[in-house]
Amino acid sequence: MNAPTIGLGSLALASLLVLLSAVLSLGLQLGLTRGLLVAALRTVVQLLLVGLLLQWVFALQSPVWVIALLVTMFVLASREVWSRQERRLRGGWTVWIGGGATLAATVAALVVGLAALRPTETFDPTVLVPLAGIILGNVMNGVSLSLNTFQTGVVRDRVGIEAQLALGASREQALRPTQLRALRSGLIPILNQMSAAGIITLPGMMTGQVLAGMPVVEAAKTQILVLLLIAGAACLGAIGASIVAKRRMTDARHRLRLDRLASEG
Repeated sequence: MNAPTIGLGSLALASLLVLLSAVLSLGLQLGLTRGLLVAALRTVVQLLLVGLLLQWVFALQSPVWVIALLVTMFVLASREVWSRQERRLRGGWTVWIGGGATLAATVAALVVGLAALRPTETFDPTVLVPLAGIILGNVMNGVSLSLNTFQTGVVRDRVGIEAQLALGASREQALRPTQLRALRSGLIPILNQMSAAGIITLPGMMTGQVLAGMPVVEAAKTQILVLLLIAGAACLGAIGASIVAKRRMTDARHRLRLDRLASEG
């Protein structure tokens, strides 16, 4: 089976539903028209530019450019984690915690993924860059959601947490319920994706490979591998970020230190 050719006409045809949704939003005064059109335009421009960039990097086959691209992706991911927080830790701690947890979890998943896929070259960009991108994006979401839910939850539950601490509870005991809620919030997207895969939905990566002509069973195996890597990395990243944030929002005497949070995100 040959992979289908996607031309400008095909992209224009696919955009009809978005345009219809925008028209309906305008007619019903839902306030979604501008955001929908801007998001669609950004999707087209960004992905085409990324496609051209990756085509160039893949052609070079240079470890230096692969590493430079990965570092750029990690920096932007750390910036995204920071920007999604309603309440941020002072002194850049949100960036260090969110970015550090995201980096560590993604690198761990990449090591396992490369060992499983066994590419001919460690820095093969056709394997490393797509794998890093899909893992990094999901870890970033898990970490940012967990961190935001934890920090806002601590502020919301301040009275109850301080009451437990005053009665002799450790910070681990007093903050555990808030931490658990934060982790559930951060991991719901990937857990839903895994639960629905193959029954309700066909994951995007598997769909793309099947459309490109890969045997369906092989595409399924690849998708399973990637989902397991994503789930493990997202879980590790979210847990790591919540643990460090918990330590930062308390002191050695197990007192709550909300003064270390900025007043606004």
